[in-house]
Amino acid sequence: MTNVIVVGGGPAGLSAALFTAKNGLDTTVFDTDGTWMHKAHLFNYPGIGSVDGSVFVETLRDQVDDFGVERHDAEVTAVESVDDGFAVSAADETHEATYVVLATGASRDLAESLGCAFGEDDTVDVGVDMETSVENAYATGAMVRAEEWQAVIAAGDGAAAALNILSKEKGEHFHDFDVPADAERVLGSLVDDE
Repeated sequence: MTNVIVVGGGPAGLSAALFTAKNGLDTTVFDTDGTWMHKAHLFNYPGIGSVDGSVFVETLRDQVDDFGVERHDAEVTAVESVDDGFAVSAADETHEATYVVLATGASRDLAESLGCAFGEDDTVDVGVDMETSVENAYATGAMVRAEEWQAVIAAGDGAAAALNILSKEKGEHFHDFDVPADAERVLGSLVDDE
């Protein structure tokens, strides 16, 4: 069983996958490459002066790949609760995980079919940790916000979901905090040699 399945490969999904995989959880991402980032150019993302949205997504993919995330180019057709987690159906196969992170942009169909509670504005109801009313199921980005759709907000939502998952797994509040001396060990091939 995979520890975490992430549905969606935009900033929220890939951010969640990065944090969980980097910290030792087996993580699988299902991504149809339909992210809005392919229509974006980022001038408003902290730490980035200017980057094409597609380049940004490719960088995120490189990061998650470097940490061993298993990525599938497949559309998820169903997510169901099972005894000890979730069953995710994609490409005529079923994958199971303890946790699921929904990062499907404004599409809320999977959250609805899973039985997640919705707010009055038809967004998925979550707390600050991004957990839905279904235990161990998380929703992120545009599916939890009526109009506040920004890459940096979505990435933060993914990170919040991942840190909550990691806190549950570790049995205490978990903090993902790196120092420069850890760069080679943690980032491997992503270390900037310049």
